[in-house]
Amino acid sequence: MTEPATQQARRRSVPAAVLGTRAERLAEPQPPRIGRIAAYVLFFLLGIAVSVCGAFVQALWPPVGVLLALAATGATFYAGLRVTGTRLGAALPAAGWFLALLLVMVPRPEGDNVLWTNATSLAWLFVGSILGVICATLPTRTSWFPGVPGPPR
Repeated sequence: MTEPATQQARRRSVPAAVLGTRAERLAEPQPPRIGRIAAYVLFFLLGIAVSVCGAFVQALWPPVGVLLALAATGATFYAGLRVTGTRLGAALPAAGWFLALLLVMVPRPEGDNVLWTNATSLAWLFVGSILGVICATLPTRTSWFPGVPGPPR
């Protein structure tokens, strides 16, 4: 027996169900300005925390650790985008992530390193950077200037 056309039209793909469609993302209301500013600070600090924790997790559990660190990194960037509704919401956790990476990559005077030049460390650095760029360029309701809400539509 065939299903009615209305039920077939309601079926959504898995990415659209998880991430939402472009029209749904553009129609989401933004939080008030003070809420966005607090979220920017929170996600910047969360980006730092994810970077430091990811540096150790990817090294502790070699094949699975890098996937876990990348999942946390991508989730942080995307959550910043969705919570604030601005590209700056995804760019600030990425900036915190990069800042912490700069500090983690510098060798200590004793010769200790947190990140080594192995495949998992390089994969985490490269793919994490790509995730930050992807999340910071997804469509939002903002105007041309990141972080400033666009005109009502």
